[in-house]
Amino acid sequence: MIRQILASLVILAAAAIAWIVFVPSAGQTLASYGITLPFATADATSAAAPGTRGPGGPGGRPGGARQTNVVTTPVTLATINAGLTAIGEGSAARSVTVTAPAGGTLAEVLVRPGQVVAQGDVLARLESADEQIGYDRARLAADDANATLARTEGLASSSLVATTALTAAQLAADNANLELRNAEVALARRTMTSPIAGTIGLIQVTPGNYVAAQTPVTTIDDNSAIRVDFWVPERYAGAIALDMPVTVSAIALPGQTFAGTVRAVDSRIDPASRTLQVQAEIPNADGALRAGLSLSVALSFAGEDYPTVNPLAILWSAEGSYVWQYVDGKAVRVPAQIVQRNSDGVLVQADLAPGDAIITEGILQLSDGADVALLSGPDGTGGADTAAAPAN
Repeated sequence: MIRQILASLVILAAAAIAWIVFVPSAGQTLASYGITLPFATADATSAAAPGTRGPGGPGGRPGGARQTNVVTTPVTLATINAGLTAIGEGSAARSVTVTAPAGGTLAEVLVRPGQVVAQGDVLARLESADEQIGYDRARLAADDANATLARTEGLASSSLVATTALTAAQLAADNANLELRNAEVALARRTMTSPIAGTIGLIQVTPGNYVAAQTPVTTIDDNSAIRVDFWVPERYAGAIALDMPVTVSAIALPGQTFAGTVRAVDSRIDPASRTLQVQAEIPNADGALRAGLSLSVALSFAGEDYPTVNPLAILWSAEGSYVWQYVDGKAVRVPAQIVQRNSDGVLVQADLAPGDAIITEGILQLSDGADVALLSGPDGTGGADTAAAPAN
């Protein structure tokens, strides 16, 4: 029991000695209680007496401790969120899959892959002998019915036929004309034409094969403009606007960039990925871009400016992160909330301006308002004091 008490007293004594030796304000604290140590420094004794100065002179720190030598670096300004790069997939401004409008044997294909066609150009034809015969028969019947109606109308004007005969002739002519139109449509469906102007894709069928109705024959892409679908993080949702300029590049076309604009923005955020879908349109008059290319899309924004400090200047306390600012020979504590860490600096939210001097060496010995001696670095006024001695 006695040994434990002695050991405890030894530990307490060692702690007290360490506190007195290593804490600069220890002598002042003891002096305020009327305790004067035989080995107390002159700084502590003189600080206890009003109107006296420590060996640091007018620049002595509160409590009479010696001045701390420091090194500073300037605050710079950095901009973040000023640009965004996303990966998107290109597609033709207009794209159509041409299908067989009716079933039948494919007689001929009049185009080849890669060929540029205009709207209405004939692409392929199905065998149409039966439909041609049906059309000719319907045309003859319609001509006969129309001639009968004309004769009947002449006789009716002379009151030589009854009104019912004229009505019957009119009905027969109308039905014959409808049959002719029906036969004309059936014959027209044996020919496939281009619904848009564009470039022909691969031909999916060959002549001589039977083609069922709605069988894909080929594709036509209008590549005069390329549409790019890409997704951006939701934090940019308020910054994306129609007609915003974009720049795209493709891995397949190294060294080339293409300019375009935002043409559509989705009305909602995807809840799974927390992203917003955006569509951009890129003019492609020379046909350099192709549908299906993977494209890198770059957008520019106004961005946000933040003070940037040296990573060595950041300290932490119970209230959060802070830095020491050198102001007129004193250390001033400035709260600094970290926004982003980069390899060359830390962006912070703080009451700092570009050029302000931030202490980066000697920071562990500082207290708010303490006098410090600048060894190297800017003083916050645009000048810089330099010295060869290292900072404490």
